[in-house]
Amino acid sequence: MNAAKKLLVLAASALVALPLSACVNQEAAQPGGGGGEGGGGDESVTIGIKFDQPGLGLREGENYTGFDVEVAKYVAGELGYGEDQITFVESPSAQRETLLSSGQVDMIFATYSITDTRKEQVSFAGPYIIAGQDLLVRADDSSITGPDSLEGKKLCSVTGSTPAEKVKEEYPDVELQEYPNYSACVQALSTNGVDAVTTDNTILAGFAAQPQYEGQLKVVGTTFSEERYGVGIPKGDVELCEQVNTALTKMVDSGEWQTAIDETLGASGFQVDTSVNPPEFDTCA
Repeated sequence: MNAAKKLLVLAASALVALPLSACVNQEAAQPGGGGGEGGGGDESVTIGIKFDQPGLGLREGENYTGFDVEVAKYVAGELGYGEDQITFVESPSAQRETLLSSGQVDMIFATYSITDTRKEQVSFAGPYIIAGQDLLVRADDSSITGPDSLEGKKLCSVTGSTPAEKVKEEYPDVELQEYPNYSACVQALSTNGVDAVTTDNTILAGFAAQPQYEGQLKVVGTTFSEERYGVGIPKGDVELCEQVNTALTKMVDSGEWQTAIDETLGASGFQVDTSVNPPEFDTCA
């Protein structure tokens, strides 16, 4: 049962007689059921995020931080879920479509770029921020100034990610090495295993600002794509898409969207491109 339908079940339960209400609530109490803000018992919403992206989606013990996490919590709150009713699930780039189509998650907030290919399998709300593909290199490396200077270089990106696909298509002379996550890519960069890491500037800025890499890495600062992060939802769920967009609009209008950026991505020195942010939403379909 998707998140929008869960909310309808709960709304209906408040309008019928007690015996029928008891039956409806028994169904809604199954894992993944919706609920009001605050005490939700077993009712919950399952949200996919990244666990290894500082400033965006990072798990440290039982704590989850980052811009994607803040947006996810805000949207879930507007859908009627308290923070104690959210279950976060790690969503590696190559597994996001499967997680949604199999019902393992209700929504995904995980630097999930909206593409036509992905829309064949899932639907998107948003976008809620627009980033750009860039390069992360060692601080003492002046030989890499942009994608055109990558010929013969070892470049790392994540299997199944938009940046990896772009490199394959547009820069065939680059020696692309695909790793399961960006943490592994950045570690390889810091130990001279690769010459550069490519993904969105938002992600790279977060890694460059980590204490263990302080002064060792730098973002080149030459973006060469537009990455529109959307909220991944089950294919064809127009109602949920519209509900999420309504929540995102409220987040922007209230100033909480900018606050979330400042308190997460802003810590790494990242600034959004105000010519495209906050972005206009796509039509739900």
